[in-house]
Amino acid sequence: MRNDRVFTIKDMLDRPVFDRARLAAGKEGLSRQVGWVHVLEITNVSPFVSPHDLILSTGLWLQSAEGREEYLLQLIGSEAAGLCVEFGTSIYSIPEQLIELADRHHFPLIVFEQPVRFVEITQDIHSLLINHQHQLLKSLESYSRKLQQLTIQSTDMSAVMNLLHDYAAKSVVYISSMEPGSFVPDLPPESEQAIYTWYEQEVEHLDLNDSDTELWFHLDEDNVLLCHPVVCFGQVFSAVGMLVHPTAPVEYLKLLLDYTAKAAATLTLRSQFLEEKMVRNQNELIQDLMNGNIHQEEQAQTRMGLRLLAKGQYWFAGGVMEIEHQWKGTGRERMEANHQDILVLLRSLLKKNNLTSLIMLKNNQVYLSCAKEEINLSTRDQLLRALEGIVGDITRFASRNLKQVAIRVGFGKLRSRLTEMHDSLQEAYQVIEVSRTVDQMEHIHFYERMGIYQMLKALPQSFLQPFVNDHLGVLIEHDRAYHLRLVVTLDAYLRSFGSKRDAAARLFIHRQTLYNRLEKLEELLGSDFMDQGRRICLEMALLAHAMIEDEPLRRR
Repeated sequence: MRNDRVFTIKDMLDRPVFDRARLAAGKEGLSRQVGWVHVLEITNVSPFVSPHDLILSTGLWLQSAEGREEYLLQLIGSEAAGLCVEFGTSIYSIPEQLIELADRHHFPLIVFEQPVRFVEITQDIHSLLINHQHQLLKSLESYSRKLQQLTIQSTDMSAVMNLLHDYAAKSVVYISSMEPGSFVPDLPPESEQAIYTWYEQEVEHLDLNDSDTELWFHLDEDNVLLCHPVVCFGQVFSAVGMLVHPTAPVEYLKLLLDYTAKAAATLTLRSQFLEEKMVRNQNELIQDLMNGNIHQEEQAQTRMGLRLLAKGQYWFAGGVMEIEHQWKGTGRERMEANHQDILVLLRSLLKKNNLTSLIMLKNNQVYLSCAKEEINLSTRDQLLRALEGIVGDITRFASRNLKQVAIRVGFGKLRSRLTEMHDSLQEAYQVIEVSRTVDQMEHIHFYERMGIYQMLKALPQSFLQPFVNDHLGVLIEHDRAYHLRLVVTLDAYLRSFGSKRDAAARLFIHRQTLYNRLEKLEELLGSDFMDQGRRICLEMALLAHAMIEDEPLRRR
């Protein structure tokens, strides 16, 4: 039996019941899979033919010249395996144009020069197919059992790939974003590099929830890489694949890859969970950094596991992630499970992005410090982009998979010294506080992008509150008494640069309603409120008001 585990036209022609058969056309289609055999004499065959069906016929449809080609095209369009025609009962030859049509579509056309018993053919092939299916299931069961034994014994993917190679009898590939890949057996260096490049460009950053997705990469004329991504938490961390011929049947191979990908996902998760148990030293280091107990930069970098650089420097990012459980019915066990899933995903994403990191979970907050060696002038921007992508991935995972869990993340300024992590964490807290209270800052995660809020957060509330009262107090009191929404109206009017049309559209109100509110604003603030000096003070007061109020200033 072939190692691709399917029964083809070529296999069928080797059966004794086909000793008197002749391949009249479609020799390029000998690798077509045969899934079932049945007799069909009607001319409208499309509704009754499934892919991989082999059709037996006495050729009644050939007696009339009308509809001959249409009959054959129906079989070809239905992806039938082929057509067997018996001579001597209804017909004695096949027209040349049908032979040319079958050749053109690589569609096997088999003839019996004299009458045969179709029942003998169907019994022989059906028994073979049923036995073949039974052997297929036994093989998959055996593979699954051995795979399970391997994954229990260790987290070594090389043993898994060797097992896959034994069962598939194909060149197999494992590519990972987190560890070295493997090829069994080794491929030419240019082929391995082409596969790595394709993985990095097309597979690594796919956002997948469907772990059954299959991918194809045409390596050359004779080899296609059938690839199955390894998905954990909706992220691709690696992929398993095998090289097959472009025309080879792959149903059995797909099942092997599916089993292998699930085993690889299990190993990935287990290795990451094992890492979670080895974080005591990290927790101690983060605590020391937060408390300012480490003053020597070399000592801090050594404890983090970084090599000391003779030239160049590291960029360090310190941040805080808050996990908000918004559903009051969430129990402690569920919370801890959510925290663990997020931690495992965070560690995996950092590793995937080649970032050395320290992570500590305390209550519902995750403290993070990560490092990236400066290679060129763009390293700093690369680190920011990587962190932004990681935040997006974790936020999407929480929204899709965790019940009413919100993620808020803040990072301080990037620094060249790990011992300054305390300052980065203080800035990270400020980012989270502003994102929580100010609508338009909700998706800002970096202190460097806070703009004017950097200055506002640096000012004490004992200064900001009187400043807000001095410039907006009369409007705030008027809104409390009459609910005219003058503060929001002023904010929209200033944001529209004094355009009444844009301000009315921003507020979703009629323009005359806006005119009435503007008259009241002028009455309460004075006619000069749009002069540059007054306008700047009002804009600053509006920003401060949105930041320090318990209820955010809504932009509507």
